[in-house]
Amino acid sequence: MCEGAGGTRWAEEALAAVWERVRETEAQVGSRFPLYADPGTGVWKSTSKGSWTGGFWAGLLWLRALASGTARDREAAAACTGRLAHWLGQDTATRGLIFWYGTALAAGPGNDSAAATLKDRAARAALAAYDAERGLVPWGDAFGGPRMLARADGVPGLVPLLAGVSQDGKDAAYGHLTRQLALSLAEHPPRPAWRAAPDGTWTACPEPAAGWSRTVPWLLLGVADGLHCLGGSGSLGGSGSGLWEAAERLAVPRWAAGAELVPPAQDGAPEGLLDTSAAAIEAVALLKLAVLARAAGREDEAGPPAHRAYRILRRLTTAHLSANGALTGGCYDAGRGLAPCHELIWGDFFLAWGLAVLTGLTGPFTM
Repeated sequence: MCEGAGGTRWAEEALAAVWERVRETEAQVGSRFPLYADPGTGVWKSTSKGSWTGGFWAGLLWLRALASGTARDREAAAACTGRLAHWLGQDTATRGLIFWYGTALAAGPGNDSAAATLKDRAARAALAAYDAERGLVPWGDAFGGPRMLARADGVPGLVPLLAGVSQDGKDAAYGHLTRQLALSLAEHPPRPAWRAAPDGTWTACPEPAAGWSRTVPWLLLGVADGLHCLGGSGSLGGSGSGLWEAAERLAVPRWAAGAELVPPAQDGAPEGLLDTSAAAIEAVALLKLAVLARAAGREDEAGPPAHRAYRILRRLTTAHLSANGALTGGCYDAGRGLAPCHELIWGDFFLAWGLAVLTGLTGPFTM
Protein backbone atom coordinates (compact mmCIF):
# COMPACT_ATOMS: atom_id res chain seq x y z
CA MET A 1 0.00 0.00 0.00
CA CYS A 2 0.98 3.59 -0.50
CA GLU A 3 2.27 4.71 2.89
CA GLY A 4 3.51 8.18 2.09
CA ALA A 5 6.46 9.89 3.71
CA GLY A 6 5.10 9.59 7.23
CA GLY A 7 4.53 5.82 7.22
CA THR A 8 1.45 4.52 9.00
CA ARG A 9 2.09 5.58 12.60
CA TRP A 10 -0.72 8.11 12.23
CA ALA A 11 -3.08 5.33 11.08
CA GLU A 12 -2.21 3.19 14.09
CA GLU A 13 -2.94 6.10 16.43
CA ALA A 14 -6.21 6.88 14.67
CA LEU A 15 -7.28 3.25 14.85
CA ALA A 16 -6.55 3.16 18.59
CA ALA A 17 -8.84 6.18 18.98
CA VAL A 18 -11.55 4.41 16.99
CA TRP A 19 -11.42 1.44 19.37
CA GLU A 20 -11.90 3.85 22.27
CA ARG A 21 -15.02 5.21 20.57
CA VAL A 22 -16.27 1.66 19.99
CA ARG A 23 -16.01 1.01 23.72
CA GLU A 24 -17.97 4.19 24.45
CA THR A 25 -20.61 3.29 21.88
CA GLU A 26 -20.96 -0.24 23.21
CA ALA A 27 -21.52 1.04 26.73
CA GLN A 28 -24.07 3.55 25.50
CA VAL A 29 -26.25 1.41 23.20
CA GLY A 30 -26.13 -1.98 24.95
CA SER A 31 -28.02 -4.54 22.87
CA ARG A 32 -29.34 -1.90 20.46
CA PHE A 33 -27.67 -0.79 17.22
CA PRO A 34 -26.11 2.68 16.79
CA LEU A 35 -27.24 4.64 13.75
CA TYR A 36 -25.97 8.23 13.99
CA ALA A 37 -24.58 10.38 16.79
CA ASP A 38 -24.75 14.08 17.59
CA PRO A 39 -21.26 15.53 16.99
CA GLY A 40 -21.50 17.76 20.04
CA THR A 41 -22.75 15.32 22.67
CA GLY A 42 -21.69 12.00 21.14
CA VAL A 43 -25.13 10.59 21.97
CA TRP A 44 -26.28 7.92 19.54
CA LYS A 45 -29.66 7.54 17.88
CA SER A 46 -30.08 3.79 18.08
CA THR A 47 -32.49 1.15 16.80
CA SER A 48 -33.64 -2.14 18.26
CA LYS A 49 -33.32 -4.14 15.02
CA GLY A 50 -30.44 -2.33 13.34
CA SER A 51 -32.21 -1.09 10.18
CA TRP A 52 -29.99 -1.36 7.09
CA THR A 53 -26.92 -0.32 9.09
CA GLY A 54 -26.81 -3.08 11.72
CA GLY A 55 -24.16 -5.08 9.90
CA PHE A 56 -21.71 -2.20 10.15
CA TRP A 57 -21.88 -2.17 13.94
CA ALA A 58 -21.39 -5.94 14.01
CA GLY A 59 -18.54 -5.60 11.51
CA LEU A 60 -16.89 -2.89 13.62
CA LEU A 61 -17.07 -5.19 16.63
CA TRP A 62 -15.46 -8.00 14.61
CA LEU A 63 -12.67 -5.64 13.55
CA ARG A 64 -12.10 -4.71 17.17
CA ALA A 65 -12.00 -8.39 18.10
CA LEU A 66 -9.40 -8.96 15.39
CA ALA A 67 -7.31 -6.14 16.80
CA SER A 68 -7.58 -7.13 20.45
CA GLY A 69 -7.63 -10.91 20.09
CA THR A 70 -9.69 -11.24 23.27
CA ALA A 71 -12.46 -13.76 23.83
CA ARG A 72 -14.62 -11.04 25.36
CA ASP A 73 -14.52 -8.94 22.19
CA ARG A 74 -15.26 -11.97 19.98
CA GLU A 75 -18.23 -12.85 22.16
CA ALA A 76 -19.59 -9.31 21.89
CA ALA A 77 -19.23 -9.38 18.10
CA ALA A 78 -20.86 -12.80 17.83
CA ALA A 79 -23.79 -11.74 20.01
CA CYS A 80 -24.35 -8.62 17.91
CA THR A 81 -24.23 -10.65 14.68
CA GLY A 82 -26.81 -13.06 16.08
CA ARG A 83 -29.21 -10.16 16.60
CA LEU A 84 -29.20 -9.51 12.84
CA ALA A 85 -31.23 -12.68 12.19
CA HIS A 86 -34.46 -10.66 12.13
CA TRP A 87 -33.52 -9.45 8.65
CA LEU A 88 -33.37 -12.90 7.08
CA GLY A 89 -37.08 -12.84 6.32
CA GLN A 90 -37.31 -9.18 5.32
CA ASP A 91 -37.75 -8.21 1.68
CA THR A 92 -34.74 -5.98 1.10
CA ALA A 93 -31.64 -5.86 -1.07
CA THR A 94 -29.88 -4.36 1.92
CA ARG A 95 -29.46 -7.92 3.15
CA GLY A 96 -26.08 -7.46 1.48
CA LEU A 97 -25.14 -4.53 3.71
CA ILE A 98 -26.55 -6.21 6.79
CA PHE A 99 -25.27 -9.75 6.45
CA TRP A 100 -22.06 -9.44 4.46
CA TYR A 101 -20.50 -6.75 6.63
CA GLY A 102 -22.01 -8.27 9.76
CA THR A 103 -20.58 -11.76 9.19
CA ALA A 104 -17.62 -11.79 6.77
CA LEU A 105 -15.06 -10.62 9.32
CA ALA A 106 -16.14 -13.40 11.67
CA ALA A 107 -14.16 -15.84 9.52
CA GLY A 108 -10.88 -14.81 11.16
CA PRO A 109 -9.10 -16.57 14.01
CA GLY A 110 -11.56 -18.74 15.93
CA ASN A 111 -13.98 -18.88 13.01
CA ASP A 112 -17.52 -18.26 14.26
CA SER A 113 -19.73 -21.06 12.94
CA ALA A 114 -22.98 -19.32 13.89
CA ALA A 115 -22.01 -16.26 11.83
CA ALA A 116 -21.06 -18.49 8.89
CA THR A 117 -24.45 -20.22 9.07
CA LEU A 118 -26.23 -16.89 9.22
CA LYS A 119 -24.30 -15.64 6.20
CA ASP A 120 -25.23 -18.76 4.21
CA ARG A 121 -28.92 -18.43 5.11
CA ALA A 122 -28.87 -14.76 4.13
CA ALA A 123 -27.22 -15.54 0.80
CA ARG A 124 -29.84 -18.16 -0.01
CA ALA A 125 -32.64 -15.78 0.93
CA ALA A 126 -31.15 -13.12 -1.33
CA LEU A 127 -30.79 -15.63 -4.17
CA ALA A 128 -34.42 -16.67 -3.77
CA ALA A 129 -35.40 -13.02 -4.19
CA TYR A 130 -33.43 -12.65 -7.44
CA ASP A 131 -35.68 -11.62 -10.34
CA ALA A 132 -34.12 -13.23 -13.42
CA GLU A 133 -36.43 -11.36 -15.80
CA ARG A 134 -35.23 -7.96 -14.57
CA GLY A 135 -31.74 -9.16 -13.70
CA LEU A 136 -31.51 -8.05 -10.09
CA VAL A 137 -32.52 -8.56 -6.51
CA PRO A 138 -35.23 -5.90 -6.08
CA TRP A 139 -34.77 -3.19 -3.50
CA GLY A 140 -37.78 -4.66 -1.69
CA ASP A 141 -40.54 -3.26 0.46
CA ALA A 142 -39.06 -3.70 3.95
CA PHE A 143 -38.59 0.05 4.33
CA GLY A 144 -41.75 1.10 2.50
CA GLY A 145 -42.14 2.58 -0.98
CA PRO A 146 -42.06 0.74 -4.31
CA ARG A 147 -40.47 -2.69 -4.30
CA MET A 148 -39.10 -3.00 -7.83
CA LEU A 149 -36.22 -0.57 -7.59
CA ALA A 150 -32.56 -0.80 -8.52
CA ARG A 151 -30.47 1.26 -6.11
CA ALA A 152 -26.73 1.77 -5.84
CA ASP A 153 -26.81 1.02 -2.12
CA GLY A 154 -28.36 -2.35 -2.93
CA VAL A 155 -25.12 -3.47 -4.61
CA PRO A 156 -22.30 -3.51 -2.02
CA GLY A 157 -22.27 -6.56 0.18
CA LEU A 158 -24.90 -8.29 -1.95
CA VAL A 159 -22.39 -9.14 -4.69
CA PRO A 160 -19.99 -11.14 -2.48
CA LEU A 161 -22.88 -12.53 -0.43
CA LEU A 162 -24.54 -14.03 -3.50
CA ALA A 163 -21.29 -15.09 -5.13
CA GLY A 164 -20.33 -17.20 -2.13
CA VAL A 165 -23.34 -19.51 -2.17
CA SER A 166 -23.26 -21.31 -5.56
CA GLN A 167 -22.74 -20.87 -9.29
CA ASP A 168 -26.34 -19.69 -9.48
CA GLY A 169 -25.38 -17.15 -6.86
CA LYS A 170 -22.44 -15.99 -8.94
CA ASP A 171 -24.71 -15.57 -11.96
CA ALA A 172 -27.20 -13.60 -9.88
CA ALA A 173 -24.43 -11.43 -8.43
CA TYR A 174 -23.17 -10.62 -11.91
CA GLY A 175 -26.67 -9.88 -13.19
CA HIS A 176 -27.45 -7.65 -10.23
CA LEU A 177 -24.19 -5.73 -10.48
CA THR A 178 -24.24 -5.20 -14.23
CA ARG A 179 -27.92 -4.19 -14.22
CA GLN A 180 -27.20 -1.47 -11.70
CA LEU A 181 -24.10 -0.30 -13.55
CA ALA A 182 -25.93 -0.13 -16.88
CA LEU A 183 -28.67 1.98 -15.33
CA SER A 184 -26.51 4.25 -13.19
CA LEU A 185 -23.87 4.90 -15.83
CA ALA A 186 -26.50 5.84 -18.40
CA GLU A 187 -26.45 9.33 -16.86
CA HIS A 188 -23.78 11.72 -15.66
CA PRO A 189 -23.40 12.02 -12.78
CA PRO A 190 -24.46 8.42 -12.20
CA ARG A 191 -28.03 8.20 -10.98
CA PRO A 192 -28.41 5.98 -7.91
CA ALA A 193 -32.03 4.81 -8.17
CA TRP A 194 -34.26 3.48 -10.94
CA ARG A 195 -37.78 2.03 -10.94
CA ALA A 196 -38.88 -0.88 -13.13
CA ALA A 197 -42.12 -0.60 -15.08
CA PRO A 198 -44.33 -3.61 -15.88
CA ASP A 199 -43.23 -3.46 -19.53
CA GLY A 200 -39.58 -3.97 -18.52
CA THR A 201 -38.43 -0.38 -18.98
CA TRP A 202 -36.74 1.64 -16.26
CA THR A 203 -37.49 5.16 -15.05
CA ALA A 204 -35.10 7.38 -13.10
CA CYS A 205 -36.16 7.98 -9.49
CA PRO A 206 -35.93 11.45 -7.98
CA GLU A 207 -34.63 10.12 -4.65
CA PRO A 208 -31.81 9.69 -3.94
CA ALA A 209 -31.07 12.36 -6.49
CA ALA A 210 -28.26 12.35 -9.03
CA GLY A 211 -25.20 13.85 -7.39
CA TRP A 212 -25.74 11.93 -4.14
CA SER A 213 -22.43 11.58 -2.32
CA ARG A 214 -22.55 7.81 -1.85
CA THR A 215 -23.56 6.78 -5.39
CA VAL A 216 -20.06 6.37 -6.83
CA PRO A 217 -18.48 4.95 -3.64
CA TRP A 218 -21.18 2.27 -3.33
CA LEU A 219 -20.81 1.36 -7.00
CA LEU A 220 -17.00 1.27 -6.80
CA LEU A 221 -17.26 -1.05 -3.83
CA GLY A 222 -19.61 -3.34 -5.75
CA VAL A 223 -17.36 -3.36 -8.81
CA ALA A 224 -14.26 -4.18 -6.74
CA ASP A 225 -16.04 -7.05 -5.03
CA GLY A 226 -17.36 -8.23 -8.39
CA LEU A 227 -13.88 -8.33 -9.85
CA HIS A 228 -12.66 -10.24 -6.82
CA CYS A 229 -15.54 -12.73 -6.59
CA LEU A 230 -16.47 -13.15 -10.25
CA GLY A 231 -13.43 -12.25 -12.32
CA GLY A 232 -12.47 -15.85 -13.02
CA SER A 233 -15.97 -17.31 -13.23
CA GLY A 234 -17.98 -18.33 -16.26
CA SER A 235 -20.24 -15.40 -15.57
CA LEU A 236 -17.61 -13.05 -16.93
CA GLY A 237 -16.11 -15.27 -19.54
CA GLY A 238 -12.93 -15.29 -17.45
CA SER A 239 -11.99 -11.70 -18.23
CA GLY A 240 -13.95 -9.19 -16.18
CA SER A 241 -13.02 -6.53 -18.74
CA GLY A 242 -16.44 -4.91 -18.57
CA LEU A 243 -16.12 -4.43 -14.84
CA TRP A 244 -12.64 -2.92 -15.22
CA GLU A 245 -14.12 -0.46 -17.71
CA ALA A 246 -16.88 0.42 -15.24
CA ALA A 247 -14.31 0.91 -12.49
CA GLU A 248 -12.34 3.26 -14.72
CA ARG A 249 -15.44 5.29 -15.64
CA LEU A 250 -16.31 5.68 -11.99
CA ALA A 251 -12.85 6.23 -10.54
CA VAL A 252 -10.64 7.94 -13.10
CA PRO A 253 -12.39 11.35 -12.92
CA ARG A 254 -11.41 11.39 -9.25
CA TRP A 255 -7.69 11.35 -10.10
CA ALA A 256 -8.03 14.84 -11.58
CA ALA A 257 -6.15 17.67 -9.92
CA GLY A 258 -8.43 19.45 -7.50
CA ALA A 259 -10.88 16.57 -7.06
CA GLU A 260 -12.24 16.77 -3.53
CA LEU A 261 -11.23 14.10 -1.04
CA VAL A 262 -14.42 14.49 1.00
CA PRO A 263 -17.40 15.06 -1.29
CA PRO A 264 -20.38 17.34 -0.78
CA ALA A 265 -23.33 15.47 0.69
CA GLN A 266 -25.36 16.23 -2.43
CA ASP A 267 -24.80 18.35 -5.49
CA GLY A 268 -26.52 21.63 -4.73
CA ALA A 269 -26.50 21.07 -0.96
CA PRO A 270 -25.66 24.04 1.29
CA GLU A 271 -22.02 25.03 1.11
CA GLY A 272 -19.86 23.12 3.55
CA LEU A 273 -22.26 20.19 3.96
CA LEU A 274 -19.98 17.19 3.39
CA ASP A 275 -20.25 13.43 3.70
CA THR A 276 -17.23 11.86 5.35
CA SER A 277 -18.91 8.46 5.23
CA ALA A 278 -18.86 8.56 1.44
CA ALA A 279 -15.14 9.30 1.51
CA ALA A 280 -14.48 6.38 3.88
CA ILE A 281 -16.43 3.99 1.64
CA GLU A 282 -14.49 5.20 -1.40
CA ALA A 283 -11.15 4.70 0.36
CA VAL A 284 -11.91 1.03 1.04
CA ALA A 285 -13.12 0.51 -2.53
CA LEU A 286 -9.92 2.06 -3.88
CA LEU A 287 -7.72 -0.09 -1.65
CA LYS A 288 -9.51 -3.12 -3.10
CA LEU A 289 -9.02 -1.90 -6.67
CA ALA A 290 -5.31 -1.28 -6.08
CA VAL A 291 -4.81 -4.86 -4.87
CA LEU A 292 -6.83 -6.24 -7.78
CA ALA A 293 -4.89 -4.20 -10.32
CA ARG A 294 -1.58 -5.54 -9.02
CA ALA A 295 -2.90 -9.10 -9.01
CA ALA A 296 -4.05 -8.68 -12.60
CA GLY A 297 -0.65 -7.40 -13.73
CA ARG A 298 -2.01 -3.85 -14.17
CA GLU A 299 0.67 -2.31 -11.97
CA ASP A 300 0.44 1.10 -13.63
CA GLU A 301 -3.25 1.23 -12.67
CA ALA A 302 -2.65 0.35 -9.00
CA GLY A 303 -0.85 3.54 -8.00
CA PRO A 304 -3.61 6.15 -8.44
CA PRO A 305 -6.28 4.36 -6.37
CA ALA A 306 -3.79 3.43 -3.64
CA HIS A 307 -2.51 6.99 -3.44
CA ARG A 308 -5.99 8.53 -3.36
CA ALA A 309 -7.14 6.05 -0.70
CA TYR A 310 -4.16 7.01 1.46
CA ARG A 311 -4.91 10.72 1.01
CA ILE A 312 -8.59 10.26 1.84
CA LEU A 313 -7.85 8.34 5.03
CA ARG A 314 -5.21 10.89 6.04
CA ARG A 315 -7.69 13.74 5.50
CA LEU A 316 -10.43 12.00 7.47
CA THR A 317 -8.18 11.32 10.43
CA THR A 318 -6.61 14.78 10.55
CA ALA A 319 -9.67 16.94 9.79
CA HIS A 320 -12.73 14.95 10.83
CA LEU A 321 -11.77 12.45 13.55
CA SER A 322 -12.52 13.59 17.09
CA ALA A 323 -10.07 13.02 19.92
CA ASN A 324 -12.13 10.05 21.10
CA GLY A 325 -12.25 8.39 17.67
CA ALA A 326 -15.60 9.52 16.23
CA LEU A 327 -15.69 10.24 12.49
CA THR A 328 -17.76 13.42 12.31
CA GLY A 329 -19.06 15.29 9.29
CA GLY A 330 -21.17 12.50 7.82
CA CYS A 331 -24.52 13.25 6.21
CA TYR A 332 -27.31 10.70 6.49
CA ASP A 333 -29.83 12.49 4.22
CA ALA A 334 -29.26 16.05 3.05
CA GLY A 335 -32.65 16.32 1.35
CA ARG A 336 -34.56 15.59 4.54
CA GLY A 337 -32.09 17.36 6.79
CA LEU A 338 -31.61 14.09 8.69
CA ALA A 339 -28.33 13.88 10.63
CA PRO A 340 -26.68 16.32 8.20
CA CYS A 341 -23.32 16.67 9.99
CA HIS A 342 -23.09 13.67 12.27
CA GLU A 343 -21.11 10.59 13.17
CA LEU A 344 -22.54 7.69 11.14
CA ILE A 345 -21.98 4.08 12.08
CA TRP A 346 -21.07 3.02 8.54
CA GLY A 347 -18.62 5.90 8.32
CA ASP A 348 -16.92 4.65 11.47
CA PHE A 349 -16.84 1.11 10.07
CA PHE A 350 -15.31 1.95 6.70
CA LEU A 351 -12.78 4.31 8.28
CA ALA A 352 -11.74 1.55 10.67
CA TRP A 353 -11.49 -0.97 7.84
CA GLY A 354 -9.39 1.38 5.71
CA LEU A 355 -7.05 2.06 8.62
CA ALA A 356 -6.89 -1.67 9.40
CA VAL A 357 -5.73 -2.30 5.83
CA LEU A 358 -3.09 0.44 5.97
CA THR A 359 -1.70 -0.89 9.24
CA GLY A 360 -1.70 -4.52 8.12
CA LEU A 361 -4.32 -5.67 10.61
CA THR A 362 -6.42 -7.14 7.80
CA GLY A 363 -6.66 -7.13 4.04
CA PRO A 364 -9.14 -5.29 1.82
CA PHE A 365 -11.00 -8.54 1.10
CA THR A 366 -12.49 -10.85 3.69
CA MET A 367 -13.18 -13.96 1.57
